[in-house]
Amino acid sequence: MTRLKQRMIEDLQLRGLSPRTQEAYVRVVRQLAEHYDKPPDAITEEELRQYFLYLKNEKCASISTCRIALCGIKFFYQHSLKRAWPTLDFVRLPQEQKLPTVLSFEEVHRVLTCLRLPHYRVCLGTIYSCGLRLQEGVYLQIADIDSARMLIHVRHGKGAKDRYVPLPHRTLGLLRDYWTSHRHPTLIFPSRREIAATKPICPSSVQHAFRRALKESGIQKRATIHTLRHSWATHLLEAGVNLRLIQIYLGHRSLLSTAIYTHLTRKSDALAAETINRLMDELVW
Repeated sequence: MTRLKQRMIEDLQLRGLSPRTQEAYVRVVRQLAEHYDKPPDAITEEELRQYFLYLKNEKCASISTCRIALCGIKFFYQHSLKRAWPTLDFVRLPQEQKLPTVLSFEEVHRVLTCLRLPHYRVCLGTIYSCGLRLQEGVYLQIADIDSARMLIHVRHGKGAKDRYVPLPHRTLGLLRDYWTSHRHPTLIFPSRREIAATKPICPSSVQHAFRRALKESGIQKRATIHTLRHSWATHLLEAGVNLRLIQIYLGHRSLLSTAIYTHLTRKSDALAAETINRLMDELVW
């Protein structure tokens, strides 16, 4: 490991950024150095400017990719190298206004029934029924299940925040039945590759199983495992659950993040259309 890389990792740790964010920031700086084939501290401000133009115009990188590159490179030069380059403050990226993909309740059921192996079916079923992120579901432990209060304690979620989410009775029953198949002392979804597993099943294998089940189900939507979380929140909102409660369950810092699901509910749209039609029917032209 080079001195510069070690310094950046230490700075990222001191800033309190998550391990995944640290990996992403180090990766984008490495990609910058590989692009110019020289150490990042030898890159000039003009070369940095041309690199962002390359990402945008030649590589046609997505906004999210460019945003990660900007954040990681900016952190390295401003904090690790102490270079106050105006270019890093000048670069701006447009805000994306995309609505997430949502599966209907029937579509979620079709995907889950296409999962043959119990560890994938129970894991993905738990992720949907509790509105979890992939990492949160895979790393669930026995101690996280509060069957007395019917809650799951999500530990170290996004932003290192803990939260509680409701645990459906059916999900608890499935988790108990699945646990009896391996009886691991701590993990609910231990790795299938080790006899005495110390790690949970690989997240990438769960993603692969989901993509395979989605294809088998015949659903044409561009869905991912995170789509299950979006779908869960939308289904709760359609069922009349308070938006503020959904925000707490999802672990969103701002209600604005949760409010996006109001644009995805079919029942709300139908009610609005019915109201508009009724008002217009009463209007005399």
